[in-house]
Amino acid sequence: MGFDPRLYGERVAGILALGGGGCRMSPLIAAGCSSLEAHSALQQEQPETLLPKARHPGAAMAGLWLYFSAFEEAHQLAQDDRSAEGSLWHAILHRQEPDSGNSAYWFKKAGPHETQKALSREARQIVSRHPAAEFRPSQPWDPFGFILFCERAREQPGSESERAASEIQLAEWQLLFDHCARVKD
Repeated sequence: MGFDPRLYGERVAGILALGGGGCRMSPLIAAGCSSLEAHSALQQEQPETLLPKARHPGAAMAGLWLYFSAFEEAHQLAQDDRSAEGSLWHAILHRQEPDSGNSAYWFKKAGPHETQKALSREARQIVSRHPAAEFRPSQPWDPFGFILFCERAREQPGSESERAASEIQLAEWQLLFDHCARVKD
């Protein structure tokens, strides 16, 4: 999957460049903000001005905060966003907290989402590169099964399961961020 941060404007691309350009593997357990420079840059922005043509600017902003593991800021935006996308970011950040029960609640509240078909496809490709990973992605995507896989992967640092879970989590972030930040139809 190709991720091009320039699709979301120069300012977004510049912020993402402070941490891998949208390709940084985020931890399976929230560990604090990964870039103080990105934190400072995001504090200066409002969703509607940073992403003026976005389909879901507030949800995209929650995704940016989550990308840099700024849990509290991501949580506030996701909690205030009543859309399915806000619920998905809320679910993802609680999975990383880790608070599996809360994560499952928010995934259930969000319901099926159009990004999940592509996520299932990406997850199958990722798992094929990690044959020892103990996960078989389903179609349709099963976010609850992925929560359980992340729980097991966290207990196996350095394993193929941990690597696969991190890569799937990145694909999930990229797909949902693209959906939220993409120009309105």
